[in-house]
Amino acid sequence: MSLFRCRAISLLCMTAAFPAPLLAQDDMPPPDTTADAKEAPVPSEKRIFTPADFTRFAPKTAMDMVNQLPSFSVRSADTSRGLGQASENVLINGQRITDKSGGAIDRLRNVPASDVLRIEVQEAAALGIPGLTGQIANVILKDERKASGRIEWSPRVRPDYAKPALLRGKITYTGNSGKLDYTIGLQNYGNRGAIGGADYVVQDANGVQTEQRDQQVQFNYDNARVSTLLKYGGKGPFQANLNLIYNPYWQRNINSQRRNRTDDRDNNWLTRGRISGYSFSASGDISFPLMGGTLKAIGVRSSVHEPFLNVQTTDYDSAAYPDEGVRFGRDSRTGETIGRIEYHWKGGKNDWELSLERAYNSLDQRGSLAILQPSGLFQDTPFPQGSGVVAEKRYEAILSLSRPLSANLDLQLVGGGELSRLRHVDRNEPTRKFFRPKGSISLAWRPAKGWDASLKFERKVGQINFYDFLAQPDLVLDKENDANPDLVPPQSWQLTAEIGRNFGEWGKTRLKIYGHRIDDIVDFIPIGTDGQAVGNLPRATRFGVEPVSTLQLDPVGWKGAKLDVTIGGQHTRVRDPLTGANRPISNDRNFWAYVNFRHDIPKSQVAWGAYFNIDHYGSAYYLNEINRNWEGPYFGVFIEHKDLAGMKVTFDAFNITDARNHFDRTVYGGRRNVAPVIFREQQRQRVSQIFTLTAVKTF
Repeated sequence: MSLFRCRAISLLCMTAAFPAPLLAQDDMPPPDTTADAKEAPVPSEKRIFTPADFTRFAPKTAMDMVNQLPSFSVRSADTSRGLGQASENVLINGQRITDKSGGAIDRLRNVPASDVLRIEVQEAAALGIPGLTGQIANVILKDERKASGRIEWSPRVRPDYAKPALLRGKITYTGNSGKLDYTIGLQNYGNRGAIGGADYVVQDANGVQTEQRDQQVQFNYDNARVSTLLKYGGKGPFQANLNLIYNPYWQRNINSQRRNRTDDRDNNWLTRGRISGYSFSASGDISFPLMGGTLKAIGVRSSVHEPFLNVQTTDYDSAAYPDEGVRFGRDSRTGETIGRIEYHWKGGKNDWELSLERAYNSLDQRGSLAILQPSGLFQDTPFPQGSGVVAEKRYEAILSLSRPLSANLDLQLVGGGELSRLRHVDRNEPTRKFFRPKGSISLAWRPAKGWDASLKFERKVGQINFYDFLAQPDLVLDKENDANPDLVPPQSWQLTAEIGRNFGEWGKTRLKIYGHRIDDIVDFIPIGTDGQAVGNLPRATRFGVEPVSTLQLDPVGWKGAKLDVTIGGQHTRVRDPLTGANRPISNDRNFWAYVNFRHDIPKSQVAWGAYFNIDHYGSAYYLNEINRNWEGPYFGVFIEHKDLAGMKVTFDAFNITDARNHFDRTVYGGRRNVAPVIFREQQRQRVSQIFTLTAVKTF
């Protein structure tokens, strides 16, 4: 067998056996083709990418470069529970971005590609940043950067159901004055979602069709996000950052159905929802040398106003049946305030960091419920369980140690805990207090050239949605979710192993295997004799595998072509609160696959490609019903011109095979462990094709 076939089969077997996309280059640093690359030599255990490695992609931003890293999957920061330890696997100049407004990923979308000196990819445990694991992309920026701007226009249209989204786009400008760097931006990445069609039937318990529905659903969203980022310090020891974001948004939803029944109750069913709110975020940090180390102080304040109104009406054809309707309103305000201090110092081979954090989260919701009367007017009905103030105050202390154990083995130890106080502020209920230990052990190993591996064992505390403490009716599925003041955050033991193999010019593959044991898993639980609410079940397990691979096709003679593949699957188990039998966690993703092919035609400004993706979810288990919603698989194609009148222009056609939105629902006459099935729903609705034109101009 030829050397090519051996290597290609080896790479593709790893891709198929596990989940995979994004592959890499040679583990040898590329030739120094630019002066910038010569300025900063780097250790050989890192994979180094210079701007020359991305020339064929014509990147406009630093994030465009990161997205093309072989066998690298970008992982966003998990900031649902305060700031905590680092989780985002992208750094800027070796530093974690500590905000709750998109982190390094969002900032790099505003950094011109011309400002990038190089990108270093290496194991997280070698960096001494607590919480990081697996492969990390460290984007190193040039010391001297020119002022520049960027305009992007990205209109999107569908042939069916949805209105066009013509105002999608973004404008940013980055400049500097002395030691002060600044970025200002305005963007609207609104969307026009939709599904529709008459492939929607209702059957009785015996499988006899009793109703056929012709449905059209529209989702219209726009925003006007204004942002300002200020960075002071240059190359000096004192560094300061300030990030301000104001984001008003508008959302309108319509679900219109013509329901033709086998009895005389034909009707027009309509649900309309609207939100006109805003979010605001201010975050900043300062860092400076102190007593042989570095002290960093961080502050975050964010708030969201979300006035929401949802109205459902049923208009019967026959005058024998009066019209029906329900109106649910919710005026809610959420807020979060965080103060955090990090002190980092070195002692020999040891990297130490001590962090202290205080966070305060709150929800103030005023809910209302009204019923349509024969007069055609809505009359308010008492709904005290839909209003309330929920607040949590948390204190966290973490100490971490990072050090090399040998030339090819690094260790990171993290230990600490959090103290929290959770309460309903406006109710006569005692404050609940919790202490939860947290920490992790991580190892990074480089057994041989072209190989890397990591192992992490972690105790993690999750976050809860404060809305789940209060009643939240679902008017579309005609379900009531009761208030639950006893909800607590889930906790989990997590074990994650990763191994990567660099095949040089052929690409790279990386395999992740993980297992979680979750205590107090959030699911649906019984309330009273026939109610239900979001609550906690004692425990659950989750096991998964995901390979990510990139196959470079240059060695087979297809110059400029590559294939990125990610395939993943996981198995979950929890004990059902009604039947006592084991079942999957509600609405858990159990399979996913993303395959992307791209060909940059040599000696031209044109690239083209195709892609495939699917996200498959399991069933959602309510107490009186079981339903499942999934979409795809989706196929798409694109063509790109990298310099059309000075612009980078991409045309993308999504869902060219007309894949559908699937929804299956089985409803019981009461608790599903004792009551019979009363009806089943099945819908296979069209999503339609989606065409997007993106034009990017730098100045």
